[in-house]
Parts: sequence; structure tokens; C-alpha cells
Amino acid sequence: MSQTITVEGMSCEHCEQTVEDALEGVEGVQSVNVDREAARATVEGDTDPQALVEAVDEAGYEAST
Repeated sequence: MSQTITVEGMSCEHCEQTVEDALEGVEGVQSVNVDREAARATVEGDTDPQALVEAVDEAGYEAST
């Protein structure tokens, strides 16, 4: 199952990596593709969208579904 969330506040490759690491830490996530220019992250796996948003928020960025 693929889910895409909006991620605001990313400005560099380090930001992308931080968001990717945060999302990979969510239970059920199989893979992550973060695109700072599009301000989004696409996640493959069976997980709760709210858990994805919370993980990104805790990493210091603003996310929404």
C-alpha cells in the first residue's frame, strides 16, 4: 500500500534524509521516497497515516495527509 504525505520545511538533502529516517522508523514501513522540491514523501507499507505524520512532526518538520 502506497501513501503520500505532504512535508513542509525541507530545504536540503540533509532535511530529506532526516525525514526519510523518521519515516523508516515507523512500524510497517517498507520503503520511503522523499522529494523536498515537491514537498512530499511517498511511503510503501502497511502503516497508519497518522503515525507517519507524527514521526515527521517529531523530526522537526510539518506533515499532513
